[in-house]
Amino acid sequence: MLWTVDLEPLKDRSDWPLYRQLYEQIAQQIRTGRMARGMRLPATRELAGQLGLNRTTIAAAYEMLEAEGLITGQVGRGSFVKAQPEGGMPGVDWNSLLERSDSVLSGHAPAAGKQAIRFGISQPSRDLFPLDEFRAACAAVLARADLADLLQLGSPSGYEPLRRYLLEEARRQGAAGAGDDLVITNGCQQALDLIGRVLVRPGDRVAIEDPVYPGLKNLLSGMGAQLLAIPVFSDGVDVEFAERLLKRERPRLVVVTSNFQNPTGATLPLAARRALLAAVHATGVPVIENDPYGELRYQGHAVASLKQLDPRGGTVLLRSFSKVSFPGLRVGWALGPKPLMERLRNAKEASDLHTDQLSQAVLLEFMESGRLDAHRARMLAAGAERLAATLDACRRFLPAATRWTRPEGGMNVWVRLPAPLDAGDLLPRAQKEGVAYLPGRYFEVSRRQAGALRLSFADLAPEQIRRGVEILGRVATEEIDRVDQGLEPAPAMV
Repeated sequence: MLWTVDLEPLKDRSDWPLYRQLYEQIAQQIRTGRMARGMRLPATRELAGQLGLNRTTIAAAYEMLEAEGLITGQVGRGSFVKAQPEGGMPGVDWNSLLERSDSVLSGHAPAAGKQAIRFGISQPSRDLFPLDEFRAACAAVLARADLADLLQLGSPSGYEPLRRYLLEEARRQGAAGAGDDLVITNGCQQALDLIGRVLVRPGDRVAIEDPVYPGLKNLLSGMGAQLLAIPVFSDGVDVEFAERLLKRERPRLVVVTSNFQNPTGATLPLAARRALLAAVHATGVPVIENDPYGELRYQGHAVASLKQLDPRGGTVLLRSFSKVSFPGLRVGWALGPKPLMERLRNAKEASDLHTDQLSQAVLLEFMESGRLDAHRARMLAAGAERLAATLDACRRFLPAATRWTRPEGGMNVWVRLPAPLDAGDLLPRAQKEGVAYLPGRYFEVSRRQAGALRLSFADLAPEQIRRGVEILGRVATEEIDRVDQGLEPAPAMV
């Protein structure tokens, strides 16, 4: 959202209702041009969650704006700025030009107070970053004689020494065959984007997990793909469902997160991996194995990747350093058949011309010096402690009949609150109490996830996790008590 509102009552107008204050502030920003013609306003539910208000308050403000001719509502699409700035000339109708899907939800955690316990972002904790060791790696690279070359334009395939290192490691693990190659990308997200550019055309069917990481769903939807949903349970995708879907629909490709799936934390067992590969081999459908969390296993034994198990070359493996080291460096890679990698390389060059050699050289130095292994060991110890704290807090504080996944690694636990609770409706109340999370609707593809929510624990200390889940449990229990008493759901008023 490109505009802000301040709903603290004015000193001399404290009798103004909140919907009137909201109307006045939005109207002023439309009239002054700060909100451009064609700009889409957040849905009432979304804005209610961001501001901690009741949806009826947002709806009342929108009704006043529409009555004034400042916005227009379009059935099934939302509300858009209609008016021009005072004294302004007719502008570009960006809404018509973009022709985008307005049902796409942001993957970012809803806003909350400054001291909030934020379960909404799946990322490592900055408190665990070994800054002195990273500075040492940077200093070593900056002192090199070839620094000027690192600062020049580089290959779109990535910094060649790092690319060779990763490819040799993949061969050692049995993941890369003679017909494979590797391209370094700006994280797994860019790899997914490049694959979509190369393989997917508007109207193509693409099979994905349900629930799924919003970044993938939004990416494919924006490309005009028709999404086919494969249910995900506590042990990964429903392989029997996937087999039937692949035979019936013959999608362009299937995208699977094999380890610690986002948002559920589920890992696909070895037998299910073999069965899935048999199904795709029978139908000739390529598999994109998205594996950003595989290095974050805290207990149990690692399972061979789909890429390692696939002798026919129909699998593309995506991995990243973002979850195990520093997300800000944006270093990931795609490993797959050489013809596809060449097309990805061309698409990457068309997108961003070349690659960030300096950050990749620093990361390679960080690895070859042994610093990454030491950092990974600390990350695994901290992750194990935080996952254990999350599972223990769920057991102690969440209402009876609540269910949650029990992953052996990763960054996320998927919680299903008992019916008739709606995690989206509970969010404003939880935010008011200082807890933020992402409700299930952010991740749903075809099946409603009303009672579900994702707890991303990796960025929080164990005590924060316990306190946050305790607050969430109290809010949920209070709502259950209201329902049992036959009362309406409690509005989240400020």
